[in-house]
Amino acid sequence: MLRLLFFILVLLLLDFYTLQSLKAIFKSHLVTYIYVFVSLAILGNFLFQIFTFDRSNGIPFSFSLALILCVLFYVPKIIIGLTLLAEDLIRGLVFVVEKFSSSTEVPVTLSGRRKFISQLALGVAAIPFASILYGVIKGKYNFKVLKYTLHFEDLPEAFDGYKLTQISDVHSGSFDDKEKVSYAIDLINEQKSDVILFTGDMVNNKATEMQPYIDVFGKLKAKDGLYSVLGNHDYGDYVRWESEEAKRQNLEDLKAVQKEIGFDLLLNDSRFIEKNGERIALVGVENWGAGGFKKAGDLKKASSKVNQEDFKILLSHDPSHWEKEVVKDKYHYHLTLSGHTHGMQFGIEIPGWFKWSPVKWRYKHWAGIYEELGQYINVNRGFGYLAFPGRVGIWPEITVIELKRGPKAV
Repeated sequence: MLRLLFFILVLLLLDFYTLQSLKAIFKSHLVTYIYVFVSLAILGNFLFQIFTFDRSNGIPFSFSLALILCVLFYVPKIIIGLTLLAEDLIRGLVFVVEKFSSSTEVPVTLSGRRKFISQLALGVAAIPFASILYGVIKGKYNFKVLKYTLHFEDLPEAFDGYKLTQISDVHSGSFDDKEKVSYAIDLINEQKSDVILFTGDMVNNKATEMQPYIDVFGKLKAKDGLYSVLGNHDYGDYVRWESEEAKRQNLEDLKAVQKEIGFDLLLNDSRFIEKNGERIALVGVENWGAGGFKKAGDLKKASSKVNQEDFKILLSHDPSHWEKEVVKDKYHYHLTLSGHTHGMQFGIEIPGWFKWSPVKWRYKHWAGIYEELGQYINVNRGFGYLAFPGRVGIWPEITVIELKRGPKAV
């Protein structure tokens, strides 16, 4: 409750500064009244959705809409608030200096707010406003194919040039445009990878969410098959069930859906892909996440059929598993594929130069390729979206990784 009160106070402070900016520009009571009404309506509706949130049916559209409006209007206000706060600090500093350095009898007063600063703040704030609006309308289906080439000295020769496609975090219950999803599936098939690997969170909560998209995902094709693991949302832990049996049946239904699509679901298990007398191991664990996330993954059980010297690709939904358990395991997992973070669906990326998202404060490995102790992990930014129905700067991702035999390229 204290966190919520602090959150509300911050939003009200942002509203105060934004109102000051509008007053400096427009000098109109009507603008003030409209702004106050709209802000209170958006904030009030958002708080109403939080207090009346019903977990029995997942995330309702009304909550997503309230979240859109809150993000759309309050993120730009952060720019305005910080700009005007900086102006206030400067005004205050100038006032103090003049107050104590003045030798005249003329009283020193605090300078007024400058219209130019307010106009500048509103102009800059328009950038995130437009970006968020684009992210909601277009960005959530702005699929990007990201290609990487990774070198391994112990990669079996038969697999030199082997290509895999990874997708993650479908969250089918959030989709609202089947045609766009179908386009993305065609884009995956166009990569002509040898194998397709899915790293969990097919649904938000319930297996029924996937029913309208079975035919679409059923078009996925790869020479060496389709393999998958479960993510934290696949277990149905975030909604209320009428009974434990109903929850258990939901998971069984989801497993059946994955099988119908063509995925070989790895539940703490492994498979071998063989080629010209050589092989690589695909190891798949159930969800294992640091903190309060489900820890059903059993790495030892999953790799029990695998030799230590085998070349290993691990499918593990949550990248914190790699950091906490995988990277220091004696088995040396050459490549781990994860997802889960979504890159928070919000950030700034300049490919090859710069990458930032608030999610970096929660996850050390949150998007893209990382290397440690001669092992790699790819954290996929996600295929779908959750809660906030949009993506800003962090686009939905299809990863294509080519495996090459030999030393790492300099």
